[in-house]
Amino acid sequence: MELINEEDKKSIKGKFANEMEKDVRILYFTEHYKCRYCAETKEILETLTELADGKIKLEIYEFEKEKELVEKYRINKIPATLVFGENEYKIRFFGIPSGYEFSTLLEDVIDASRGRTNLKENIKEEIRKIDSDVHIQVFVTPTCPYCPIAVHTAHQMAIENERITGDMVEVIEFPHLAQKYNVMGVPKIVINETREIVGAVPEEVILEEIKAALGY
Repeated sequence: MELINEEDKKSIKGKFANEMEKDVRILYFTEHYKCRYCAETKEILETLTELADGKIKLEIYEFEKEKELVEKYRINKIPATLVFGENEYKIRFFGIPSGYEFSTLLEDVIDASRGRTNLKENIKEEIRKIDSDVHIQVFVTPTCPYCPIAVHTAHQMAIENERITGDMVEVIEFPHLAQKYNVMGVPKIVINETREIVGAVPEEVILEEIKAALGY
């Protein structure tokens, strides 16, 4: 059974045609064994590539074989999907981008193709001032309707500042991380291992927690 039905494919194809500007690279790290949703994630990405009429360049890598790339992009779990535009934005999905998170992937592709985001202008200005590394992990489940807001905000911040890494982490696939970070509800946002937010919050709140994590 196809993961994306024909009606949705038609809608996505139109959305990409109308809203994408420049080419997007998607790097996908997978494995044939010991990976619960790698095959399904690959199918989703290949379908999106077909629907983008040449504007998405999909690169598929074996996690165990591509040691240099794995180290370069700090890939420590799979399936891993990275979305690049003209710059190598640190937009990352760990786990299958399905359910509500599929919409996040679509918006990220469009944002990366444009090289700009819909964050508020004052937020963009503050984000661009950050001169230290920031790691935002957003823990999600595919059935959480509020999670895409948090993930997309983290990814937009990664577009606005190359020092920011935005990760979606699907907790059902990585239960050890759910335990490590005490994820009792989603979305849960962890910033630089020191600051935590539970629930969908405005971008202003995430910015303030970034500042707190950096000691600003």
